[in-house]
Amino acid sequence: MITFYDCSTAPSPRRARILLAEKGVAHDTVQVDLRTGEQLSEAYRQINPSCTVPALKTESGLVLTDNAAIAAYLEAQFPASPLFGITPEEKAEIASWNWRVEFEGLLAIAEALRNSSPAMKDRALPGPVNYPQIPELAQRGLARVQQFFQTLNAHLEHRTFIATDRFSVVDITAVVTVDFARVVKIKVDEQYPHLQRWRAAMATRPSMSL
Repeated sequence: MITFYDCSTAPSPRRARILLAEKGVAHDTVQVDLRTGEQLSEAYRQINPSCTVPALKTESGLVLTDNAAIAAYLEAQFPASPLFGITPEEKAEIASWNWRVEFEGLLAIAEALRNSSPAMKDRALPGPVNYPQIPELAQRGLARVQQFFQTLNAHLEHRTFIATDRFSVVDITAVVTVDFARVVKIKVDEQYPHLQRWRAAMATRPSMSL
């Protein structure tokens, strides 16, 4: 049985959690409490020395410790209902947009949060090493998120999905990004009508409630 190391309150494992649901993959779940620093414990370091979630242990015992590896494994191991495209063109478009959503959106939110939250003092980056906060990066992160939401809103004006003409991993990454933005007080409201419509449509998928 596949074992998934999760944290129900964190955005990164939510991406993998939704992907597992969309693929219909049976698995065991182990919760890792980030609030108490369980990811830094010696027991969890034995599983994932990077001290991050998600992590996924395959049936063969291989431990995957980032969303890119987990998604690649699940797509290859469970190819039904492909989420990374079928044709070379689709695969390229999905890869490009997934990178953009992650870099311009998700990581920008993390930059804003980790460099401003008192709870993350000296934890400006995830992992086993402590790094100090840089307040200027928090301000830059907020500006980046707002710019990205404007870009994504314009892109979705005449589209149902972000990449290609079907649901893909990009939509998963973007849903998590949009929802995560609330922690830095940025919401998808009336100034982003196309993004708002798309998010409402995504909410009809059962996996998005996870």
